[in-house]
Amino acid sequence: RKIKAEKAAELMCVFPFVVKAFEMEIIPAGRIVAQIGGTLTLTCNTTGCASPSFSWRTQMDSPLGGKVSNHRTHSTLTMNPVSIVNSHSYLCTVICDEREKKEKSVKVELYSFPSDPIIEISPSLVAGELATITCKIPDVYPSDHLEVFLKKDEHVLHEKDFFEDESTNTETKIVTYTFHPTAEDIGKEITCVARLPVADTDFEPKERTSSQKLNANFGPQNTVITVSPGNSPMEGDSLSLTCVTQSNPPAQIVWSKYLAEESIQQHLIKNNVLSIPHVHFNHSGLYICEAINLVTNKTEKATVNIIVQGAPVITKLSIEPSTTVQEGENVSIQCSAQSNPPPKIILRRKSDNANMGPYSARSILLPSVMFQNGGDYECVAENKFGSSKSEITLNVKYGPKNTVITVIPAAALKEGETVTMKCTSSGNPAPVISWKKKAASGESEKISRNATLIIQNLKSQDLGLYECEAYNQFGKEEKAVQLYVQGLLEEPDQMIAVIIAFSSVAAVAVPAVAILIYVSRQAKINGSYSLVKALRLKV
Repeated sequence: RKIKAEKAAELMCVFPFVVKAFEMEIIPAGRIVAQIGGTLTLTCNTTGCASPSFSWRTQMDSPLGGKVSNHRTHSTLTMNPVSIVNSHSYLCTVICDEREKKEKSVKVELYSFPSDPIIEISPSLVAGELATITCKIPDVYPSDHLEVFLKKDEHVLHEKDFFEDESTNTETKIVTYTFHPTAEDIGKEITCVARLPVADTDFEPKERTSSQKLNANFGPQNTVITVSPGNSPMEGDSLSLTCVTQSNPPAQIVWSKYLAEESIQQHLIKNNVLSIPHVHFNHSGLYICEAINLVTNKTEKATVNIIVQGAPVITKLSIEPSTTVQEGENVSIQCSAQSNPPPKIILRRKSDNANMGPYSARSILLPSVMFQNGGDYECVAENKFGSSKSEITLNVKYGPKNTVITVIPAAALKEGETVTMKCTSSGNPAPVISWKKKAASGESEKISRNATLIIQNLKSQDLGLYECEAYNQFGKEEKAVQLYVQGLLEEPDQMIAVIIAFSSVAAVAVPAVAILIYVSRQAKINGSYSLVKALRLKV
């Protein structure tokens, strides 16, 4: 035995062999910070032990909250996902060859800060009305370290911490802030800053931010109308009315014009610019721009008074009941004109002489109109910018008047000569003229439809009563002329019958002046036959 021991010692000196001591470790070591919802693996390693035996437990003997996997020289504890139950100190125990035992522990601390804050702003901010900003920090832990700041641009509006919070699990923390937005706030940035500064931990990020631009609805307000070229354009000029307002979202613009005589509004267009290429006097009036914000449900109006200036324009020249009337009707002639300044209006009848006939400022009344009132009437309107003139014709219809018979020659006639009898008459429409001769039976016989009656080779049978009839649809008038022997004209060698024409008016017509033609040239009337008596007898 002694020899064997010595040999073994000799071999040890020749071939040195180092035997490692039994050791263990947990990876990761020290203080572990894990994010809730993530994955954490703890590894328990051994050296110097051929057949180690592993076991895991918590210091409080709570459930492990993970899955254990043993291998020849190491064991793992995997927590997937990490939850609040994993907030413990974990102890790994290793027994080597059932003789030697070692233990080590590691503390697992948890946090949750998974996403950026969520900003919620009242969906429809209205300037001047109370609004609320909400900032939500989802699933935060431990919340007793949480700090939250609300900023508008770089100005801090509100800050809050949760240092007194006693939550034992992940929670969504909410911070709210109420304020009155203004129109100046539009476009400014609201930022929510959330910080979770857990001491002696190396997780990142410890600060998260979110931002959102403010869009406050307001208005309409400060609505004004600009006019180009001005409020008093000249007739024929172009006119542009522009309505400007402050509103968010942009306001809807509706133009209307107030019609005073009807006490209503005439709607024009839905546009902020109202353009009139060529203004007329009827464009004068009160224009209204109405700005409507469909979100704030508010409206605002602005008005402007437009006065169109210029020379007069005659808008009406009329005859009532018609331009063509019958004598005896009541007639009214009216004239009206537009201008600014108001026009001076003269309505008168045109005439060839200096006296223009009836005239009036705006109207002429002709009760029981006469044919003499017919003719052209003119309306003249004038102001400092110029004048305007218009004409209208009054056509008076009437029956025949002033019917006259003219006999040619207007001297004593002889048998065998030619005599011309012409009938004239006034009337509207122009009268139709016809001639009749009374027969021996007393009946009248139409002998001509012409105004002029010519008798050639005058004979005794041509003597008698000739009637002229003037006729139109409004009446008729008759005149008569009689050819008869008045006496004998003595010539040196012969006696010649003297014929005289006597004109009278028929009973149906207004009495007219009788025409008596009697001429004696270088002749003597024999006997005592009196012309006056003859005429008296004939009448």
